Order: sequence, then C-alpha cells, then structure tokens
Amino acid sequence: MKIREPKVAGMFYPNSKIELEKMINNFFDKVDLINKYENVGGIISPHAGYVYSGQTATFGYKTIIGKKFKNVIVISPSHREYFPGISVYDGDAYKTPLGQIKINSDLRNQILDKSNLFFSGEEGHRNEHALEVQLPFLQIAIGEFKLIPIVIGDQSKMFVDELAEVLSNFIDDENLLIASSDLSHFYIREKAQIKDGKIIEHINKFEFEKLQSDLETKNCEACGGGAIVAVMKALKNKNYKNSKVLMQTDSGDITGDTSEVVGYLSAIIFN
Repeated sequence: MKIREPKVAGMFYPNSKIELEKMINNFFDKVDLINKYENVGGIISPHAGYVYSGQTATFGYKTIIGKKFKNVIVISPSHREYFPGISVYDGDAYKTPLGQIKINSDLRNQILDKSNLFFSGEEGHRNEHALEVQLPFLQIAIGEFKLIPIVIGDQSKMFVDELAEVLSNFIDDENLLIASSDLSHFYIREKAQIKDGKIIEHINKFEFEKLQSDLETKNCEACGGGAIVAVMKALKNKNYKNSKVLMQTDSGDITGDTSEVVGYLSAIIFN
C-alpha cells in the first residue's frame, strides 16, 4: 500500500494521538452553535497551526458531529509546488496520528474520467499542510469515511471552473466537500479586516462569482480562494441555497500582535 504519512504532525498539531484527541475535543467543547444545520454539503476551513486557527475551524466541523458521510472530498491549495492542473492523490491512504484514512479509488477514477485537467499523482501532496490539517477534525467529528484528497496547482479561473463542474457530479448526501483556505496574510489588522470582510460578505451572500472576481483583482486575498469558489459553485449547481460564516478571527487574537496578521474563517454551505 502507498500511504501518505503525516508531514506536519508535531508542528501544526500534536503528533500524539492522545494529545491530538484532547485538543480537538476541547475545541469542540467550547463551541455552542445557536442553530442546528441539518443539511451541510460543504465546509470552508482554515489551515494554520491549531494553536492559531484550530478553534475557528471547529465551528464548521461542529455542524457535522455525529453525522455520517461515505466520502469526504478535501480541496487544498498548493503552497510548495506549482503545477498546471488539479492533482488527486494516487496512493491508498492518508495517515494522521489518529489512524489511516483510505482513499476511495473508485470515486477517484470517476472524478479523473470527467476532465483532462485532473490527474492522479503525488504533486501537491508530498508536503502540503493545508489538506492534512483538516483530517483529524474529520476523524473526530464523523469517524469512518473514505477520502478524496485534491490539491489545486493553479487557481486561475479555468481550473476553478472546471473543478466546480466536476465536483457537481458527485454531490449527494453521502459526500461532503471541504475547502481549505486561510485569508489575507501579513497586513495590519485594520487593512486585513477590510480585505477579509469582502470575503465574508461574498460567502454570506453566496456570491462566488463576485468572490472570484475580487480575488483576481486583489481586492481580497485567500490562499485557497479557488477551493472556496469551486465548492460554493458546485453546491449551488446542485441547488444548495445558503452559505454562512460561523466564525472569523486572525492570528493577532492569539499572539497579541496586530501589525501583521493572518486571517481565518470557518463557514458552511447548507440547505
């Protein structure tokens, strides 16, 4: 078997199973959602170290605790490698300190058959943290599931639109979509809030086309902006009607330094 070993355990989150479970469960214990969201089709989640964005990420994952999904499709940007296209991991499983998550090879093949912009390989998966850090939250929240790990090498409109179109074919009650993204990086908080506020507004209004336009013109920034747009667009194509930001924070909330912050949000797409 070809197993993708954890690359950022011990850095972005604890490498001890016991410590990791305790941290995530403590995050969940601190979240009390006012509303219950029964039909969540997608989650937008940050991907910094858990100390910085883990509590924020928990808001989206709290909406699916105890629910069952056969497959989870996690879409991540590529921070360390550039490649044209969309890479679906070609191995058998991803591993975290909480155990292995099997890849659904049949579903992977169905996805690959839909577009020649997709390919199966290791590109984008070798050392990428943005996909990996989502997995322990999923393991705690929903237990057993199979994984489709997708990394976008190029987030230009052609690839984002194709990704949305392909994902639209695989949206049902058994499949959950995750878009991994942080927001603006290293602005003074006041400027960051203006940029990040545009993303929050577009998500809350379900305006994925306007979001993509603002990302392209640098009116706002999100390292996984293409993943956010693709997930929103795919779910809208299947008649999902609502998206909502549940929590927004920045690194200054933890460090106390607001001179150069990184923004985070947790959001869901639901009916």
